[in-house]
Amino acid sequence: MKRIMLLAIVMTSTFAACTTLKPGTIGNGGLSELGGTWELSYISGPRIAFNGLYPATRPTITFDVTGKKLSGNTSCNSFSGALIADDTTINLTQPLAMTKMACPGEGEATFLDMLKKASTYYVTDSTLNFMMGDIAIMRFSKK
Repeated sequence: MKRIMLLAIVMTSTFAACTTLKPGTIGNGGLSELGGTWELSYISGPRIAFNGLYPATRPTITFDVTGKKLSGNTSCNSFSGALIADDTTINLTQPLAMTKMACPGEGEATFLDMLKKASTYYVTDSTLNFMMGDIAIMRFSKK
């Protein structure tokens, strides 16, 4: 009977270990992992190459999770607003306060349009992924 009980404990522990998140996979820190400054490294959708959209400066976004604020730069104009997020979802559809400089190209418009489409996020290592459904639409690197 003791052997059967020991075997059951070992098997249960083995199965539990197989389903546990490993380092380098999706983080489980939730909203706390979102904090800090992130630089755009990938954006889906546009037919223009990434470096063509952002030839001089890449967009950045900074999350202040304790103050529930966000701010950043579209590669041309600065913006700020309220952070509406929890451990997996994010709402970036609220109007942002923004400077009004004239910006060449389509980079700013593309960035802002894709931000509004993001509904969930996850962080792996030092990469922030914004998702629309199950598709990664934007990827940021920790700055």
